Amino acid sequence: MYDPLHDSSPGTNLDYPESYWAGISGEAPQDDGQLTSDIDADVVIIGSGYTGLSCALHLAREHNIKAVVLEANKTAWGCSGRNAGFILKSTGRKPWSAMTQSWGEEVMRGIYSEVCQGVDTVNSLIAEGIDCQQQTNGYIRVAHKPSMFAGLVKQAKLLQNTFSYDVDILSREELHQSYMADQNAHGAIRFDDGFGINPLKLAWGYQRLARESGVKIHTGSPVIELSENNGKQVITTPNATVTAQKVVLATNGYTPKNFHLSVANKTLPVLSQIIVSEPLTEEQLQACNFLTSNVVMDTRALKYYYRKLPDNRILFGGRGAITGKSADDPYYANRLLNVLKQSFPPLQNIKYQYAWSGWICMSLDDIPHINQAADNDNVFYAMGYCGNGVSFAVQAGKRLADKVSGKDLPNLPLYNKQLPKFPMPALRRVGQWGYFHYGKIKDAYF
Repeated sequence: MYDPLHDSSPGTNLDYPESYWAGISGEAPQDDGQLTSDIDADVVIIGSGYTGLSCALHLAREHNIKAVVLEANKTAWGCSGRNAGFILKSTGRKPWSAMTQSWGEEVMRGIYSEVCQGVDTVNSLIAEGIDCQQQTNGYIRVAHKPSMFAGLVKQAKLLQNTFSYDVDILSREELHQSYMADQNAHGAIRFDDGFGINPLKLAWGYQRLARESGVKIHTGSPVIELSENNGKQVITTPNATVTAQKVVLATNGYTPKNFHLSVANKTLPVLSQIIVSEPLTEEQLQACNFLTSNVVMDTRALKYYYRKLPDNRILFGGRGAITGKSADDPYYANRLLNVLKQSFPPLQNIKYQYAWSGWICMSLDDIPHINQAADNDNVFYAMGYCGNGVSFAVQAGKRLADKVSGKDLPNLPLYNKQLPKFPMPALRRVGQWGYFHYGKIKDAYF
């Protein structure tokens, strides 16, 4: 599997992975095909995931700038088309309380506002006719052991007091009776504004809206060199060159090795693994009391997450392999299946029918960064969603469009701080391995 820490290219015009989403979503919508002749552009966006498509759409709609999007493979071939499809009011990995300690309550509230605007933007774009199999609202955060429940209750009260956030506190019995009888869940808190979608069809919907707004989207057109000539950005693809005023890097966890100095050694791509089961029978659903289609995540350091899909399959995810070389090892899918069976003992004979993985993008300081390159005012980037980018990437793309057009952004660390460089970047995977082992111990004993 393509590994951004080792490979200089994600490939050219590769098919989608054999995921559930690719299997059920039908034929991809029309794009503008491979770039085959040299062109000039005001703005070139590299990457056609949520960030790149949102940036292109908002540049066209709000700033009358028709960008050119270049994609190495197919629209949303990276994480945007293969994630779990959780729309949540969250970003990065830094808790609200830690943001307050680091930057004060005003900044924390500003970031919260940006997160809420991201979800609102997703909802408004879906309302323009995007068929992405949106499910019933609800996000359940479950305590993976009894000692974690008190922390969830504390979090719920903090959110209620700070944001007047409507959060339900569910005992183990209430959770099992009204939502699902997850034997690894010892109480939960529930938010009413998260929901599940088909992430690939969501991206395809963004592509349609962008092209209707005049955006050109060239798939099968990997960028093999980025350079500058007489103040212009020169973007070289296998069959053509684009000369542009400005360039946006919207590649996030799929950014190739040494792609651009502004982001080199500043992210850690981490594999997330997902399985999708065979369809559950009515008897199996009743035995698990699986009543909900809410999205679910637990409190582990190495989190598991799941949801019931519209066709009564169970999507179940967690961490994957450390390197791309090991990504397809069935050990990781089987481990998820075993945890699913532990959570729902009546499913001991269930099998998975789909298994795949994808790269999420971690930043050193656990927050995303949307900014201009420190060494080039005509290069922009948005990266480091830390696994919480399905909704926030749309807000990041919108803010990128503002920044590219010269508009001032809110004075927040998301927008005024550069991505920090990882210390001893050659050892990033060693650090990841160490964190995974720490997480196992923490989740089991603390």
